[in-house]
Amino acid sequence: MKKSLIALALFSQSIAAVAAEAPPLRYDIYVRGAFNGWGTDNVLAYKGKGVYETDILVSPGNHAFKIGSKDWAAEWVADPSAAVTVALGKAYPLATEAGPEDYLFSKQTATYRFRVDVSDPKRPVLSVTRIETPSQGPAADPHRGAAVEASLVFPTWDGKQETARFSTKDAQAGLRTYAHSTTMQLRDPGPQYRSYGEDAALPYVRSGNLAFDALFALAGREMREDSVKEIRDGNYNGNAAIPCDCFETGEKWHYVWTRDLSYAVDLGLGMLDPQRARNSLDFKLSGWRASVPKAPQVASSGNGVQIVQDTGSGGSWPVSTDRITWAFAAEEVLKNLAPQERRTFAARALEALTNTIENDRLAAFDQAAGLYTGEESFLDWRDQSYASWIPSDLASMASAKALSTNAGHYKALSVAASLAREAGHKDQATRYEAWAAQLKRAINDRLWLDDAGMYSSLTAAHFDGAPLHKFDWLGQSLAIVTGIADADRARRILASYPHGPMGAPVIWPQQYDMPVYHNRALWPFVTGYGLRAAIMGRNVAVADAAYDSLMRGAALNMSNMENLEWLSGQSVLLDEAHPNLIGPVINSRRQLWSVGAYLGMVVRDVFGVSTTADGIAVQPFVTAKLRAGVFKDTDRATLANLRLQGRTLSVTLRLPQPAPAGTNGYYAVERILVDGKPASGAIAWDGLKDGSRIEVVLGKLVTSSPAIRRVDANPYEETPAVFGPREPRIAAVHRSGKDNTVAIDAAAGPAATYNLYRDGKLVAAKLAPGSWTDRGAPATACYAAEAVFAASNNYSHHGIPRCVDAGVSIAATDKRVSASVPLAGPNARFAEPHLANWGKPDDRFVVNDVRVDGDGDYAVQVRYHNGANQVNLGISGGVKWLALEDASGRTVAGGVIQLPHARIDKANTPTVYSTPLTARLKAGQAYRIRMSDFYNMSYLQSNSTFSAAGGVEGPSNRFDIYGVRLLKTR
Repeated sequence: MKKSLIALALFSQSIAAVAAEAPPLRYDIYVRGAFNGWGTDNVLAYKGKGVYETDILVSPGNHAFKIGSKDWAAEWVADPSAAVTVALGKAYPLATEAGPEDYLFSKQTATYRFRVDVSDPKRPVLSVTRIETPSQGPAADPHRGAAVEASLVFPTWDGKQETARFSTKDAQAGLRTYAHSTTMQLRDPGPQYRSYGEDAALPYVRSGNLAFDALFALAGREMREDSVKEIRDGNYNGNAAIPCDCFETGEKWHYVWTRDLSYAVDLGLGMLDPQRARNSLDFKLSGWRASVPKAPQVASSGNGVQIVQDTGSGGSWPVSTDRITWAFAAEEVLKNLAPQERRTFAARALEALTNTIENDRLAAFDQAAGLYTGEESFLDWRDQSYASWIPSDLASMASAKALSTNAGHYKALSVAASLAREAGHKDQATRYEAWAAQLKRAINDRLWLDDAGMYSSLTAAHFDGAPLHKFDWLGQSLAIVTGIADADRARRILASYPHGPMGAPVIWPQQYDMPVYHNRALWPFVTGYGLRAAIMGRNVAVADAAYDSLMRGAALNMSNMENLEWLSGQSVLLDEAHPNLIGPVINSRRQLWSVGAYLGMVVRDVFGVSTTADGIAVQPFVTAKLRAGVFKDTDRATLANLRLQGRTLSVTLRLPQPAPAGTNGYYAVERILVDGKPASGAIAWDGLKDGSRIEVVLGKLVTSSPAIRRVDANPYEETPAVFGPREPRIAAVHRSGKDNTVAIDAAAGPAATYNLYRDGKLVAAKLAPGSWTDRGAPATACYAAEAVFAASNNYSHHGIPRCVDAGVSIAATDKRVSASVPLAGPNARFAEPHLANWGKPDDRFVVNDVRVDGDGDYAVQVRYHNGANQVNLGISGGVKWLALEDASGRTVAGGVIQLPHARIDKANTPTVYSTPLTARLKAGQAYRIRMSDFYNMSYLQSNSTFSAAGGVEGPSNRFDIYGVRLLKTR
């Protein structure tokens, strides 16, 4: 006893000594990584003597992480120029600057102690060790004492099987509580079972299939878990809570982002909680900061309220322009709000859409192509779905056109036109209707690839512009559900897009050397849109694949996950032989748009309930497979307690006898009864009362051929069957007389042939590597090459375009250059003199007496470097107005150019070129180039608390200027 008292006294003294010792840091420091959503759940606690520690339970995987403060003002990495995979027990001095993520590889779930020694705050040292944890003993059986049990058994890619079990203690209860267990290894540490109950305020299902009923309850439970009173993000408000009756994005994502929210609301959440959806949508709108002047070219009404493009590639908008996906959600919410609330939100939505559309038209519309520029929607990890050279040249990504993003612009124009007409603004409605019609034609004219039976996901960049043989399931699906694709094209898309054994990947083909995230992955929310498209196109095989994929993912993971590896269906594919390929590298339970997809699958797709401006439509899509599987033990299924516009409704499907095994088709609606009286598929609100019962009698089977493209491969192998070649490189372009000779490197490998494009048009196919001569070609030609695997017909991205003309370059040191900032001399990072940190709203940049040798079209670009943030982060991409004036001062060309964030490499920080402005110039005439302000997302009030450049210290639209280039293109 005496020894214990002495030990306790010594321990108390040591605790007191630590408490008395002043820690070396005056702020909290965290371990932030993929295992905690890059959040601040794991603070490093001070242990004394300069040492901070935290213990984290980590699941299997190769996890990216950094040491960082709450606001990322402090960011520590092992090597600012390269990622480091930490070895256990080894000490790593940390650089106190931004850089690539470090990695921790974990073969199995274990607790790791992260230790940071800050005895010298200028040179902290990291070490990671594994902490042994005692065995917990055998797990309890969560199904013990259950009255009813059910199981779902799923085959695995390697010939085994996984099982999900469900049970309830009272199957007759008005609201059930379910136990749910799984045999599959979970992504995140925790028990292999969970319990959840049905919610009195949400719909529930009685289908005769306990598992189906339980999975719908699970999605409802996760919707409730994603419904919060406050949101937070480490990049905003100092990570302090922001009050908002909103949806958060997932278990690891406590903020709300425009595209995630918008797709989630459109898929299912807008119907079930329109008020919270509206609050969330309103949070993603912002006006201008009061102190920021507006450039004269900016389109703005009122305080400029518009949709927020969240932080991202190259510094956000307009490198990315899919903020307009907000329109999908707004349309859905407007159909579900009570009349007075609807009128108020309709006015707000029209104002926000108008300001967004008008400015996107200025900053991101290519008049020549008739398409909007900008990153693919949601595929916002450049390395995963773009050419390997694109992250080093984000202006080229900014100028490409993406199918999914253009489908979003089409929806925004259509919704805005409808709201304008409703508000009595006929001219505005006509304007947007015309723009929408023109955009639809341009998408069909320029992005449809008839040989593939699908739309190209994206075009190549400026100086090329060809539609690529790259495909994504969201873009194809949105083209169908928005009506861009006609019935024949919809049919071909649904039959042509590849499906693996677990569902459709989000991109096709896959890309070499990339871990699972967008690459090699299926995303449930994209599957939800694929299901909607399949139903519209009456493709039973694709619809069944989506039903299977969504149910499997939720059942085996006991949650609606963010994403899954597409060939195995696993939430993490542990590739020990290639740790850098392990993934999904980021994943979260109860991901908002996955939850929306599952709820929408049941309510909108199986039971067929959707809201309209005047009431509801009831169009269930029950396939022969669904009837013979999910509903095999019942002749009716009921969706009960569905609350719409103040009415509580129930919808019952009366099911016919199952069709013979092997039959493909769906059951037609024979009749609909509302409170026992016949009704059509569209039911007006005034035809429904609180407690109304809708009964849908399904009749004959409409047979359908199984039109689906199936592919398969070993998920651990990078094979040409499911991968595209690496993009080739044009080593040189040489002009001799009237001919151009192009040299192609064999970078894609021996199994590939090569296609060559001139100015975006195919000029040679199935070439071998080496030189090819283009006879009688123009001296202004620009060439790009792609590779094709002969066996699979999978294509690469295009390589970097190479132009014959070297262009006219004018350096920042040229006497014709006049600017409001002085020249800065060379330094350790920048080898040339330059105009440093140019771009405040009133800054001036002019190049006088610019002359060209021949008449023609010229691409005018600014050579620059923007190091305001990393290439994947921020709101500080350069967005300026560039104008060319003739000697009289008349503007001959003007428009927005983009100067996105560029690589910041410790050894080499290259300069890059802006997006081009095209101008028709004449030889012998003198022109003036003038650059002035436009705006970026940092000018919006919503970003006033952002922690990095463009946030709390004011807007940032600045960069270093090295000169300009004029490149003749025609």
